[in-house]
Amino acid sequence: MRALGLLALLTCFTVAPALAKPAVSEKATPVATVAKLDNATCIECHDGKKGKIEVPGKDGDSRKLSSLDSVKFNKGVHGDMQCLDCHKEITDSQAQHKIAPSAKKPDCVTCHEDIWAKVKKEGLEKEKERLGLVIQNVEAYKNSFHAKKDKEDPTKVNATCAECHNSHDFNVPPKGTLRRTAWHKEIPKACGEKCHEDQLEIYAGSIHGEELLDKGNIKAAVCTDCHTAHGVINSSSDAFKLANVNACGDCHKESLKSYTDTYHGQVNRLGYTYTARCADCHDSHGIKAHDDPKSKVHPKNRLKTCQKCHSDKKPGMHDATPGFLTFGPHANVHDFEKYPQMYIASKFMVGLLIFVFAFFWAHSGLWYYREWQDRKAQKTEPHVQTDDLNLDMSKHFVRFHWGWRVGHLTFLLVTMTLVLTGTAALFAQSDWAPLLAKAVGGPKVLGLIHRIAAFFFVGIFLVHFVYVMQKLLRDRTFRWFGPDSLIPNWKDLDDVIGMFKWFVGKGPRPQFERWAYFEKFDYWAVFWGVNIIGWTGLMLAFPHITAQYLPGWVFNVATLVHGEEAFLAAVFLFTVHFFNNHFRPDKLPPPDVVMFTGTQSLREFRHEHPAQYQRLLASGELAKRLVDAPSRPMHVGSVILGVVLITAGLTLLVLVSIGFLG
Repeated sequence: MRALGLLALLTCFTVAPALAKPAVSEKATPVATVAKLDNATCIECHDGKKGKIEVPGKDGDSRKLSSLDSVKFNKGVHGDMQCLDCHKEITDSQAQHKIAPSAKKPDCVTCHEDIWAKVKKEGLEKEKERLGLVIQNVEAYKNSFHAKKDKEDPTKVNATCAECHNSHDFNVPPKGTLRRTAWHKEIPKACGEKCHEDQLEIYAGSIHGEELLDKGNIKAAVCTDCHTAHGVINSSSDAFKLANVNACGDCHKESLKSYTDTYHGQVNRLGYTYTARCADCHDSHGIKAHDDPKSKVHPKNRLKTCQKCHSDKKPGMHDATPGFLTFGPHANVHDFEKYPQMYIASKFMVGLLIFVFAFFWAHSGLWYYREWQDRKAQKTEPHVQTDDLNLDMSKHFVRFHWGWRVGHLTFLLVTMTLVLTGTAALFAQSDWAPLLAKAVGGPKVLGLIHRIAAFFFVGIFLVHFVYVMQKLLRDRTFRWFGPDSLIPNWKDLDDVIGMFKWFVGKGPRPQFERWAYFEKFDYWAVFWGVNIIGWTGLMLAFPHITAQYLPGWVFNVATLVHGEEAFLAAVFLFTVHFFNNHFRPDKLPPPDVVMFTGTQSLREFRHEHPAQYQRLLASGELAKRLVDAPSRPMHVGSVILGVVLITAGLTLLVLVSIGFLG
């Protein structure tokens, strides 16, 4: 039996209480008995050769039934079916058919579901794989906008299968064939002429319509590329708006990638639609080429397009200013000719990242190896005999006063907050970022938290800078390149070279003063980072002011540098800084709590900073800076705090790594 054939024939008769007689013969007699009611019998009347067939329609009007082309029907996907497989309500071969009252009207959805249920019962899912795809389309349709009740006529749905597919001769030609090309070109007509006339007219004048309808380019977008074929949903819904960006990206892959690097795209990737999307800038059905004077993104129209969103009339927004015109929403780092600023900025940041990570990860790996080998060999560092110096080795050396410790802890918490909220936007395409955004109330709340943390980030830095500078400027004895200074000097270069010699067993370990070279790097890296991240963040936070005085490409560069520098800072802190202070073999088990208690044992101080130890010992200053060891509650609390913060930092490192690798 021809398995699915006249499925749509039923659909064509959904409102007909009986199959009408041919218009040319109002007193037709039966042409066959029910026993002979096969396809050939049906086609005798329904092939259109005997005249048009009309049935009672709505409000007393007559409705013409489409004729059936038997040749096309036999070539279609339903060609193996009998008419009665779908038209179960037909019980005779009369011209005025009697309708079985208990029989259901033809329904594509029910029919395919019944067939699939039988296939599953017989265990033939693999053999009938294509039918399974049809069922997937059916499920998509049932949840689609087309399957919803028509607001004007609730007795029917917005669109049935037969309104898009001619069920009697429905056939999807093989890909790559001329028939497939012709079928593809008819999609706009199928959608537009029956239901969406206005949209079809606009589409015909768009670049997509011109490519398809005028030039025959079947790669040009048609209705189903943007709205899908079966799962059509309301275009005003967030679900559609989010999916529509990806639909554009299916063809415009490079543009989608560059879009997601912008703030607009980051918010979109977090699952929110209040920032600009493709259709907001380029239009939807009436998309024009960017150099077309009628295009919304043409230089003459671009500012007006931006001001649709960036307007004083919208809460929290301001009018777009002239610099917006030269912002590159699809700027990339590969095209020097079009985006030289992005190209240069990218090369600089990539070079900086490679240099910093290559040097310090190698430094950390070699250091770990050297200390581990020394511990295995039970080597000890030579030191000055202190038994006759009246030093109580149970005492602790004061390394950091309370101001440094409070500043460090506050700065640490603020930095972690910035890393979490900032990388959620930077890696918005990752699995965890949308969950975080949803948990805090959306990107707007995420951005507010980020800005508040940034305020404290810059504030702590400025307070520290002013405090240190006024103290140093008032201290007449302070030597700017002396042993207590954080300014790099020639000894630091000698220590770097000496350290690498020690790593490979070619020399002794360097004798560090109050600040080792890697500690100075940590300190001055903050100055660099605060300025780079701070200024670029300020530009991005107040775009209407930035664009009033600077060209729009500054936003592209600022976004790139802000994100890359933040990534560098986060990964450096949670790898190199954590290693230097907590995970070296000499520091195990972590954490090192000197930054929480402010003191360290004499033995640890002598090992970590032997040159300072010798200097203070020789001058008699060492004894003056010794205090009792922290109380047990203080020590235990510091250890707990350290473990919590290290765990938080490593968790952030994992999230950043997932985002970067993803």
